[in-house]
Amino acid sequence: MRQCLTSLDGGYYTSQTQGKDQFGLKGDFITSPEISQIFGELLGIWLVGEWMAQGRVSNGVELIEVGPGRGTLMDDMLRTVSNFKPLAASIDSVYLVEASPALRDAQKQLLCGNGPLEEIDVGFRSTSKYSKVPVTWCEDIRLVPNNPSKTPFIFAHEFFDALPIHAFQSVAPNPNETSQILTTPTGPHPLTRPSSQSKTPQWRELVVTPTSPPSNITTTTSPSTSKPQPDFQLSLAKASTPPSLLFPTLSERYKALLPTPGSVVEISPESHSYAADFARRIGGSAPRPSSSPTSSEMVKTRPSGAALILDYGPGDTIPTNTLRGIRSHQPVSPLIDSGLVDISADVDFTALAEAALAASPGVEVHGPVEQGGWLQSMGIRERADIICEGLGKDEEGKKRVRGAVQRLVERGGGAMGKIYKVLAIVPERGGRRPVGFGGGIE
Repeated sequence: MRQCLTSLDGGYYTSQTQGKDQFGLKGDFITSPEISQIFGELLGIWLVGEWMAQGRVSNGVELIEVGPGRGTLMDDMLRTVSNFKPLAASIDSVYLVEASPALRDAQKQLLCGNGPLEEIDVGFRSTSKYSKVPVTWCEDIRLVPNNPSKTPFIFAHEFFDALPIHAFQSVAPNPNETSQILTTPTGPHPLTRPSSQSKTPQWRELVVTPTSPPSNITTTTSPSTSKPQPDFQLSLAKASTPPSLLFPTLSERYKALLPTPGSVVEISPESHSYAADFARRIGGSAPRPSSSPTSSEMVKTRPSGAALILDYGPGDTIPTNTLRGIRSHQPVSPLIDSGLVDISADVDFTALAEAALAASPGVEVHGPVEQGGWLQSMGIRERADIICEGLGKDEEGKKRVRGAVQRLVERGGGAMGKIYKVLAIVPERGGRRPVGFGGGIE
């Protein structure tokens, strides 16, 4: 997934040779911020609510967005926040975590206009058209400075679904197996196990392998139905891999499925790392015993900030067999036309919550809740009414506004209002619920 999406040599998001925009009606998919400006406005309102609930700090606020697309979401948020002068004045900087040079250019044009783009030690910097706040682009969250005195508000919209996953399947025990071969990047290595291990199920990784026959052969059932052969296929590893011996042991949720042969789990260690990073920035993390704190272990004297994660996936179950591709708004195999197809997988929200809580004693997690209910609790219909009032007699314009809102909140079938979820990581405060999660502004 990482190679297909972000490799500098032919990656879906990073390649300069595609010659088209991935987003919008003419691209491969359309995201919530592109459907309606109200989506980004409500995230801006959520930011205002959290800032107020945390005491209205007058400086040191940072806005961080990972995977900012074309910059539409951040632009709508900054435009909304600019109406709340005390908050706008408290924002020191905006950080955008973006791996694609082409998308970085689009974001810069939207957020900063024709101003200069300066190369700095962690990436690139320009100046926002809103309040002249500096905007910094980094390729990785680890390059974004982690200052315990700052108040970071972090946003991740359709970011986690594009992070790489590992898939594992439980296989029945082999009573004749007393040892096995461990497959590693350096070659096969014998792995000696106690004989009792041969009597219990084991995890095997589903790995990507080339198909046979070669990918330049096409299968044709008739002249009008020619389909290219997939370049790759998923195969069950014949021996343990290092990930299969480690990742499924990290949570009781995975361990509970091991005794049932045929069970499949999808695990995204990189997603867990990002959620943990968010939590440490917000709540701090206790230093390791008998050592001085490192930059990633700095203790915050006062937890502050928040993270809002919006993506698609199950609310309380482990994703299974969700690897998918999409092209021109149609589902396709993720194992064909590598670099030309968007690839994603469902987000395991419970795993993100577990990672955040384990990383910092200073945070609590709320959600996930369905996007439709969250947007309605944030006032999406009321905001649509205000916009429609401003359109006067433009009935077609009003129809578009209300249609976009309905698309975002609809719950039937696989509609966005149901399959998309919202999760918040906030400073620990005795269970006070944030706005949109059953709480209000105190």
